[in-house]
Amino acid sequence: MVYPPAVSDLPLRLPAAAASTLAAALDQERKIDRALETLGPVADRDVVVGGGPSELERLRSAGARTTAVDELPSAASGVLQDASADTIVSAWAGFRGVEPSVIAEVDRILRPGGRLLVVHDYGRDDVSRLRGELPEYGEWSRRDGPFLTHGFRVRVLHCFWTFPTVEDARAFLAEAFGAAGVTVGESLKRPRLSWNVALYHRTRGGVMEGTSAEDETVSPRSIPG
Repeated sequence: MVYPPAVSDLPLRLPAAAASTLAAALDQERKIDRALETLGPVADRDVVVGGGPSELERLRSAGARTTAVDELPSAASGVLQDASADTIVSAWAGFRGVEPSVIAEVDRILRPGGRLLVVHDYGRDDVSRLRGELPEYGEWSRRDGPFLTHGFRVRVLHCFWTFPTVEDARAFLAEAFGAAGVTVGESLKRPRLSWNVALYHRTRGGVMEGTSAEDETVSPRSIPG
């Protein structure tokens, strides 16, 4: 998937005007930011960021000392020194591989006790009605999926896209998603769409195989709104 340079940390590709509207609507409750700080932490830490400028700015605002790379971990190879980061944060586009060589490169960059935090869509929400339930949503979050069998746990965040009014939401959805957006917009009773976000997290040197994340794998039905 190609991401517009100015908004590469959004979870989908959109024209510039629609992307700006979506950026303002995403997670106004800042659940993702709070989870990153809890699981990282990021404040007063050296943080490598794989994602776009919005994610970079949010982490800087949280007090992180940030270094940006386009893609993790390949763009960091040969650039970042050994044990140079306390936390690595990747938003959507930046991190998709969990092969042993990838994890080894991440562990090289992290200091002892350092954390890798990977943000992806979880699905099973209003947003996935717009785009379809992409196969990786279920595969990535399964107990035997690629993340959870490579030393990761997952925390599912029940977030929203929130617009000023229902009419604003419907206009955006129609412009950005066409017929699918019109259908979802007509079903809205409030000016927001449910958006479940998976935050996969792993400590440097975590167990590579057979890791269970059952205690943190949360069904959206059990997440308080």
